[in-house]
This record gives sequence, C-alpha cells and structure tokens, in this order.
Amino acid sequence: MSQLIARPSDRCPAVGSKTKAKTKRPAKATAPAQKRTPPVPRRRRPALQRWLRRGAMAASLLAGFGLAGGVVSLWRSGVVTRTAEDVRAAFVAASVDAGLAVGEVEVEGRDNTPADAVLDAVGVRRGEPLLAVDIAMACERLEKIGWVKSAAVERRFPDTIRVRLVERTPLALWQHDGRMAVVDADGAIVTRENLERFNRLPLIVGADAPAHAAALLRTLDADPVLKARVSAAVRVAGRRWNLRTAEGIDVSLPEIGVEAAWARLGSLQRQHGILDREVTEIDLRLPDRLAVMPAPGATMPSLAGAET
Repeated sequence: MSQLIARPSDRCPAVGSKTKAKTKRPAKATAPAQKRTPPVPRRRRPALQRWLRRGAMAASLLAGFGLAGGVVSLWRSGVVTRTAEDVRAAFVAASVDAGLAVGEVEVEGRDNTPADAVLDAVGVRRGEPLLAVDIAMACERLEKIGWVKSAAVERRFPDTIRVRLVERTPLALWQHDGRMAVVDADGAIVTRENLERFNRLPLIVGADAPAHAAALLRTLDADPVLKARVSAAVRVAGRRWNLRTAEGIDVSLPEIGVEAAWARLGSLQRQHGILDREVTEIDLRLPDRLAVMPAPGATMPSLAGAET
C-alpha cells in the first residue's frame, strides 16, 4: 500500500490551535517600463532584380556543365589526344635545336654481343631527338638478343644514350635434331653462329638436355681429372644421363644418386684404371652392382674388390 503525504497547504489545523492571520507584504516598487523602438522594415529587392540574379546563377551552372560536356566530347572524339600528341611532337622537335640530339651511344658489358645488333635494337641514329628514344622498347629489343641476359638503357643529357648489358655465360654445346647451339646455365640458347670458338665446351645431347646440364656439370666438377675424359653427355628418356668418354666408353648414370655414382666411377678408375681397359660399357645404375661390357674379342677385366 502506498503512503500519501499531504501538502502543507492541505493539512487541517489541530483542534484547539489558534491560526495566525496572514499579513500581506508591501509590494516592491518596479521601474517604469521602457519603450521599445519599433523595427525598421527591411527593404525588399524588386522582383526583376531577384529574377536577374537567379538567371545569372543558372546560366553559370549551365555554362559549367556545357564546358565539362564539351571537354568530354573532345576527349572521346580524340581531338584532345591528337592535340596533346601534336604539342609533344613539337616540343621534341624543338629540343633538337636546344642541343638535345643523339650524338653518341655508349655500351657497357659487351663482350660477345655483336655491336650492330646492339645499335639495331636501340634503334637510334645520330642527330635524332634524344627525348624521342623509347627506353622501354629499346630494353625489350636488346633482351631478345641471344647473348643478352638483361639490359638497361638511359638518357644522359645532352646527347648520349647509355646501354648496360649483362651477357649470358656459355655453358655447353647442345646437339639436337642435327643442329648445334651454345646454351647457358639457364638452358637458354646463346648463339648458333661461329661455334668453332666453343669447341672446348662439353657436348650435351637430347631434347631436354639444356635444362638439366648445369646440375650435371656441377656434379662432374667434383672430379676434374675424370671430367676431362668425358666427351659428351646424352640425356636418356628425359630421366637420366649417359656419359661418353674420349675412349668411346658409355657410362650409364642412375636417375637418382648421380653424385654417388660419379664418385664410384672415380674410385674404380683410381684403383683399377677401368677407363683404360678394353670395355665399351660401364653400368652404374644400381648402387650395389657394377656391370661392365668388354670390347669385342677382349676378356672381362679383373676388378678385384669391385662388385660386378
């Protein structure tokens, strides 16, 4: 149940109590009210003036939209593009009169790349505007040259084009489909010309031989004396290698464990002179077996201590 509390003015006086008469307090004197100045009425502009102002604003907006639309139309029509190209062409032509013309082409890093091939790839002639040289296109053409692994081209004001080349390093002579080529460690063809200069390079044979030659030659480098007796490496079925020695002996290497097989061949040569025997084939494909094929009319060589 809620409790109601009466306000003091609602309470009844207690029985027998005397009430005091309320006396009115004299009112405070108030200051006389000040008179307000009536507001000055605002002068309204004539209707004609208002309409002229609004019309000017509308005309400005329409002009802005019209200008933007005109620029878009010119751009779509190609007028702006052609104009920009004409301005650029005029500027480039004027740069020649200012001395910015090709006077020299400097080439750094060129050992085997033909000079004519470099100049043709850069595509400039003496007296042409230096600013007209397409640097990106020149680099792209240079890197299509067989000897060039990477290229960088830059302008050197006022009159020089500088070319920096990184050439490919010949790794091996590749024979395939009756054709010969020099290849590098990446398997890229370097050149097919003047191959007599590269007779000392190892010969590799097979369609996919260039892609795997670098790994094989690193393995052969572990025994330089034995490597010097290898005249060719033939890729077999895209899986493994056969080596042909200068004596005409075919050495079959395994698909896996090439390093161990190569070390084993070196041990056989040092202990038994196996490459100096009358044999035609040495099969090292099995790690715990050695198969040796003697030459016609020759007897099986004695390999004491070697599993045959």
